[in-house]
Parts: sequence; structure tokens; C-alpha cells
Amino acid sequence: MKINNFEHSLLKSVVLHLLPGILIGICYFALVPAVKSSGFPPVMALSLAALLILIPFELGFLLHRKRVEGKPFLEGVVRYTKPLKTWQYFVFVFLIVILSGLAFKAFAFTTDFLMPLFRWIPSGSFLDMGLDGEYSKSKLIITYGSFLILLVLVSPAVEEFYFRGYLLPRMPSKMKGWTEIIHSALFALYHTWTPWLFITRTLGVLPLACFVKRKENVYIGIISHCLINSIDFIIGLVFIMNL
Repeated sequence: MKINNFEHSLLKSVVLHLLPGILIGICYFALVPAVKSSGFPPVMALSLAALLILIPFELGFLLHRKRVEGKPFLEGVVRYTKPLKTWQYFVFVFLIVILSGLAFKAFAFTTDFLMPLFRWIPSGSFLDMGLDGEYSKSKLIITYGSFLILLVLVSPAVEEFYFRGYLLPRMPSKMKGWTEIIHSALFALYHTWTPWLFITRTLGVLPLACFVKRKENVYIGIISHCLINSIDFIIGLVFIMNL
């Protein structure tokens, strides 16, 4: 049975997709100088932006809607909570991660075309994972500990509840078969701190959006998102262990 989505207008959908990203981007770029002067890589500023803006805004918005609508958080405010069999979680998460990984890899070249458009951004503010030997081991341990908690575990879950659980089911029905690609493009634009990854991220997120929508299950999105984000953490962890 199809869910009554109480769809948003196009304008409302676009604003709700992009507004948190604009605020996160402002916070990130504002924090980078202080973070770097304290001996941390720029990615630490992203963790702080997640703590200060992403989580409070997106989770706070969902909780606000829960109070306003008087509905339960799950199956009310957050849709796409249809249960799946255990084996389906393994299969669909595997497919999402593989397809997303292939898309990110195949379209990585598009970054070279978009990067010149953002030369006005100070090079020191570019998202840097701190794996160039410039940062101390102690600073990297703190950085990647924060990364694990905030950017691998908490933020992906919050983003999936907000974007795939709340916004995606409510996108205008007139988009029809374009819903997932438009949603993925808006999610890519939301990442204002790495705009040069727009094409890559749009296509990389598309498998996730498609599976979540078709299976009406946001949990496969959460698991997949956490796993995808964990790749950078694992790379960082290996680097730290070899210092």
C-alpha cells in the first residue's frame, strides 16, 4: 500500500534540502582558520559543523514536526520504515555500497572540470583529511575519533532520517520518474563545503535514493551511508597506526 506523502511544494522542497547545507557550509568555512591554527586538519571543522549545525538543525526540525503534527517519529514524520527480511538488508546494502562506489569512481573525473569554478575559495579552506604528514599523531587521533562519532555514525543517520525519511517521500509528485535524480542533485548541492563534487555525488547518491524509495526502507540508507563514510575513517586509521 502506498504511503500518503503529504507532498511539499517545489519551493519548500528545495529550501528544506539546501538550507541546512548553506548553514553547515558557513559554519565550516568560518571554523577552518581556528581549527588549523590549533593544529587540526580542516576535516575537524566539518565534524564541529556537524555537531553545531547539522545534527541540531536536521534532527531538531524532525522533532519539531513531530510535535506540530502530533505523529510518531517513525512511520509518522519519518516515512519509509517498511520492514525487510534480514537477508534483504545484506543484499540491498551491498548493492548500494557497490553501485555508489562505482559511480563515485567512474565520475571522479568530473571534479577536474568543476574545480576551476571554485578557485575563489581559499585553498586552505578546502576539505583536507590531514593525511599529508603535516599534523601530529595526537591531533589526528582526536580528529578521527570525532570523525567516527559525528561523521560516520551520527550524521549519516540524521541525514538519512531527514533527507530520505522525511524529504524524499514528500517531494512533488509532478516530478514523477525524475524524483530520485532531482533529490540526489539537491543532496549534492547541500554539500556546500565540497561543491566541486556535485556531479560525482549526485550520481553516487542516486543508487541509495532509488533503493530507499523503492523498498520504502530508510534503514538500508542509514547503514549504507555509514559504511560509505567509514571508508575515509578506515584510511585515516591506517595512516595513524603507521605513524
